[in-house]
Amino acid sequence: MTQTRVALVTGANRGIGLEVARQLARNGLLVALGVRDPAKGQHAAEQLLSEGLELPVIQVDTSDPASCHKAVNDVVTMLGRLDVLVNNAGVFLDTTASGQVSALAVKPETVDATLRVNSIGPLALIQAAVPVMQNQGYGRIVNMSSGMGQLSEMGGNYVAYRMSKTALNAVTRTLAAELADSPIKINSMCPGWVRTDMGGPEAERSTEQGAETAVWLATLEDDGPTGGFFRDKAAIPW
Repeated sequence: MTQTRVALVTGANRGIGLEVARQLARNGLLVALGVRDPAKGQHAAEQLLSEGLELPVIQVDTSDPASCHKAVNDVVTMLGRLDVLVNNAGVFLDTTASGQVSALAVKPETVDATLRVNSIGPLALIQAAVPVMQNQGYGRIVNMSSGMGQLSEMGGNYVAYRMSKTALNAVTRTLAAELADSPIKINSMCPGWVRTDMGGPEAERSTEQGAETAVWLATLEDDGPTGGFFRDKAAIPW
């Protein structure tokens, strides 16, 4: 009998994370909604239940490594295993009421808070998840990055966000190298400019489009890529 794959998606109460969770569940995975606020997570779970999808809620604060490790343990305790980790939770703090913030003016606490959620939190979740995946002989890890983290196309402003996504890409490449001989695949992806609370109403892409590559990477076959950076299921420069 084939074992049902179990996934944890962070930042899953809205936007791209919610859509990734929805699509994975429709593909037959048992998906835990990783959320910072359990009340918002329950609201999302009720929305999905109305669509015929029953997804449990797991509390996780990606700014706190201890919470990240506990979340992985909670998933394994509740669902018996963890096969897929989608590091989707993120913050974008490089703006003010007057607009974007120059790298010459950004506050150190903004950089610190951004790195904690966008880079250190995903690393902590990976550190907790990989031993579970190694014991199972299977794992898929997807890091939600951004074109703003590409050194090859780096622009000005938004330095905290850019640093955090560049660091997340470094996590992907480093872990892919360390896990090259294992059945665990880890990749980064850019969803594009998506209509979410972060992306805003003027963004060109729907959440369904933004989630598509994450779902593909989360369900890669054994001969699929690892250590890559993707948009629309195609490799893009680092």
